[in-house]
Amino acid sequence: MPVVLLIRHGRTAANASATLAGRAPGVELDETGEAQVRRLGERFAGLTPARVVSSPLERCVGTAKAIADDVHTDERLLECDYGAWTGRRLGELRRMALWKVVQEHPSGATFPGGESMRSMQGRAVEAIRDHDAQVATGAGPNAVWVAVSHGDVIKSIVADALGLHLDQFQRLVINPASITAVSYTERRPFLLRLNDTGDDLRGLWPRRSRRAPSSDGIVGGGAG
Repeated sequence: MPVVLLIRHGRTAANASATLAGRAPGVELDETGEAQVRRLGERFAGLTPARVVSSPLERCVGTAKAIADDVHTDERLLECDYGAWTGRRLGELRRMALWKVVQEHPSGATFPGGESMRSMQGRAVEAIRDHDAQVATGAGPNAVWVAVSHGDVIKSIVADALGLHLDQFQRLVINPASITAVSYTERRPFLLRLNDTGDDLRGLWPRRSRRAPSSDGIVGGGAG
């Protein structure tokens, strides 16, 4: 099956000031974020993803445009709806009882006036698997495609791919402009890269072959 590159948007002023931007409009990349996204575009030089899909928020679409001109948006990749938490400083939110739930039992967390973290994960995983199946049909089992989204959303997708309960997803780190690669094979998903901000991407594009990649785990670890 194809490889999806899950990319978090570049840094924003909200990220830098430890403010929970959520779905607030007008949150764009800051100077550091723009530099990160330029570097991201350079990493894709000479490489053409079969599809580029993005959360509709400005910071994600701006990141996606560094990779391709033709960007599809999918609302299922939107940031979690943090409700009344949106726009507030993390230092303030840490003093709230719900913070502990978000940290230790996120599957039980629902944001006031917003959505639950379970709902966020469900819609995001559905989106990724839908697009992956479409890419496999249209571009073949060895295609590589891109989905640009948000930190918590990507963490929840990775947790699902690894078979982790959502309550474990806070163990994962997804930095701005990082790339995480997942291949959904017939038998199981494989996590190929996690939170990658520097490596060459060419190894993820397959050699010429019409054969679908194996879904077997490599006994003994393999040669890489």
